[in-house]
Amino acid sequence: MKTAIIHDWLVVYNGAEKVLEEILKIFPDADLFSTVEYLDKGQRDFIMNKEVKTTFIQKLPFSKSKYRNYLPLMPIAIEQLDLSKYDLIISSSYAVAKGVITGPDQLHISYVHSPIRYAWDLQHQYLKESKMDKGIKGIITRYILHKVRNWDYRTANGVDFFISNSNFIARRIWKVYHREATTIYPPVDVSAFSFQEEKEDFYMTASRMVPYKKIDTIVEAFSMMPSKKLVVIGDGPDFRKIKAKAGPNVTMLGYQSFDVLKSHMQRAKGFIFAAEEDFGITPLEAQACGTPVIAYGKGGSLETVKGYKETTNPTGLFFNEQTPEAIKEAVEKFEDMYINPLNCREHAEKFSPERFKKEIKQFVESKISMRSNELRDDKLVTSVNTFSITNVHWEKRHVI
Repeated sequence: MKTAIIHDWLVVYNGAEKVLEEILKIFPDADLFSTVEYLDKGQRDFIMNKEVKTTFIQKLPFSKSKYRNYLPLMPIAIEQLDLSKYDLIISSSYAVAKGVITGPDQLHISYVHSPIRYAWDLQHQYLKESKMDKGIKGIITRYILHKVRNWDYRTANGVDFFISNSNFIARRIWKVYHREATTIYPPVDVSAFSFQEEKEDFYMTASRMVPYKKIDTIVEAFSMMPSKKLVVIGDGPDFRKIKAKAGPNVTMLGYQSFDVLKSHMQRAKGFIFAAEEDFGITPLEAQACGTPVIAYGKGGSLETVKGYKETTNPTGLFFNEQTPEAIKEAVEKFEDMYINPLNCREHAEKFSPERFKKEIKQFVESKISMRSNELRDDKLVTSVNTFSITNVHWEKRHVI
């Protein structure tokens, strides 16, 4: 089958792009589409150095750095991609990719990382954090997001089958689109994170410094625990603001190489994760190193971390509020318990790329088979109807 794969935008290599990488390994001959593509030469290996067919947004001013500002135009842009010659369309979507236009004889499967977060249930949080919740700018932004929601809901009808990256997102898909979704967890490159049983006396967290990751909350919590050490890896818009809150027991390393990140994950006694994520790959990478996770008990974390006293062979524990006090209490509880590092590693191995590719391939093949049977049945019904009509005409002529 001639296959097209659509991704929202290609500018970085993060969790969604790791999913795309594995999908491309399953369909190496597929053509790749995106609203924009600004990958550096050294970053293009994960897309097999494919030529990326982009939209008109690629040619707009400042689209390399301000592509998100063109969100109001992205629905129009994604609909202009001509996919009429493809039999199978797979969209990797957390924004607009699922909105491509397809025909009745084309099979469209959408792997949804999340319905557009800032247009749906996280709208109020997004507006507040970006300081666009008041005034004329706030009114205009709300109107744009209203239009995006209408478009997003309508285009769900163009998807034949949904895949969600977690049960949490499957529930969001049902809430937003009123469509069922099959959960296939994203791939985690467990083999890249070596297991280490011996730990050192420090905690760590790693993330891009943006508001919803709640790194500032983690830092504030450890500033309340001067006897406990925290290492923070990552960069982003909020780095300076977060660093200003850090006490002497908090080390802000900024962006680091993979080897430095892995080394800290292997040696840390615990990994702190305070975001409400759709899935969250980083906690599983920490568990692959044998490092337990102290996580916010909501969203995808409930599926990637096995809570202490809530299940056998635990790999971490949860806190119930995104506050410094709740994190502090959780860390203090963690100090009084033992979590076997081997439990963490064994749990992480269940999310391997091999498992992901196997499940995606089986899912797609089953839907292709289902569609083939439907088309065959349609042709059979059409043939029977044609025979019946012809037979009626023959009987009328015979009677005459």
